[in-house]
Amino acid sequence: MDSRHLSEHIDRPAQEVYDYAADPAHLPDWAAGLGTSIEHLDGQWIVDSPVGRLLLDFAPRNDLGVLDHSVTLPSGETVHNPIRVIADGPGCEIVFTLRRQPGMTDEDFERDASAVLADLRTLKQRTEDAARGRTGPGSAARGS
Repeated sequence: MDSRHLSEHIDRPAQEVYDYAADPAHLPDWAAGLGTSIEHLDGQWIVDSPVGRLLLDFAPRNDLGVLDHSVTLPSGETVHNPIRVIADGPGCEIVFTLRRQPGMTDEDFERDASAVLADLRTLKQRTEDAARGRTGPGSAARGS
């Protein structure tokens, strides 16, 4: 399977970025590529997305920076998404492994990569802006 590692350096401590990104309630604030709203219903996280309602299953909180999650699509297909927050001095790097799904065209793969990079850049902005006192993580207006 073809895959690509997409990353963004964030000028904040790894634990701080991990704590923010590990809370599924924050996803709509930084991962617009996944969906625009999320709810915790009957023990499951459900996201409203352009392709319908998605079920999300997250790796348990851990000390290793692992933010892996699985997305179950309306079709019933499940996509696994490896994500890591890696300490880098006083900052960190967040790395998302994008895997090409069966039957995915080059154009679709590039579109997904662009969406993931945009989400990682938004995560960087949200966490760095919060540290500067501009806004609290999760309260910044979209697109700002």
